[in-house]
Amino acid sequence: MTIPVRQVRRAERRRRFDLGSTAMFFLLLAILLCVLAFLARTAAGLVERRPLWAGVLAVLAVSAALVCRSRWRRFSAGRYARRAARALEEAAETASDSLRAGEAPRAAVPAPGAAAPAEPFADPLPVPEPAARPAPADFAELDPDGFERAVAELCARGDCREVEVVGGAGDLGADVVAITPDGRRLVVQCKQYGDANKVGSQDMQRFGGTCFTIHEADVAAVVTTSDFTAPALEYALQCGIVCVNGDDLAAWHRGTGPSPWQLADTGR
Repeated sequence: MTIPVRQVRRAERRRRFDLGSTAMFFLLLAILLCVLAFLARTAAGLVERRPLWAGVLAVLAVSAALVCRSRWRRFSAGRYARRAARALEEAAETASDSLRAGEAPRAAVPAPGAAAPAEPFADPLPVPEPAARPAPADFAELDPDGFERAVAELCARGDCREVEVVGGAGDLGADVVAITPDGRRLVVQCKQYGDANKVGSQDMQRFGGTCFTIHEADVAAVVTTSDFTAPALEYALQCGIVCVNGDDLAAWHRGTGPSPWQLADTGR
């Protein structure tokens, strides 16, 4: 976006040489020098004749000079303050113009009786119909995004609220977040692995370092289509992370097994 810059043109004035003005300047300068010389000579004579009065006049002169200097400083400070105020005002106007130039058009208000426009962000995932539920064998055949959505649908089917799929770059281990039926915050990491590739302790440790401290989970779960290694299960038991392997996922989908938040109540 191009930021508009308000240009201020300053009038340039060229001074021409004027002989009369120059002569007048030197004449006034000569008169001023003569006056200063006369004052200096008078002051010298006054010092010789009346030194006390000379001291009083010197004190008064110094005081007058200090007062004039103080007023000049105040005048200069006021002038600088006015310049700063004008600069701030110009900066504010420039920023306002930039905001108006880059402001997006507001959405039009629909007429009464007209259909409301589609929202830019999807609502929480609705509870899927039984015909749309994937079979247990289909979890491994889904793409990673589809697997995360399938797990989110299972959470929504289990009466969870505010179900969201948040997986992606920079998710810090959280793929699905939701609020369980009893009001706890659920954070799920989805691991779509093959049968020969189990979730190891390193994966579990990375998730354990963020699920409670960063995502503030009340129930943290790792859901996989495969299984877990023994060190991963041991670490999860120590940290209180629920492990849902492929068989548990299939049972959860069929409705014959517990959900992750129900497994957390059993201490698994």
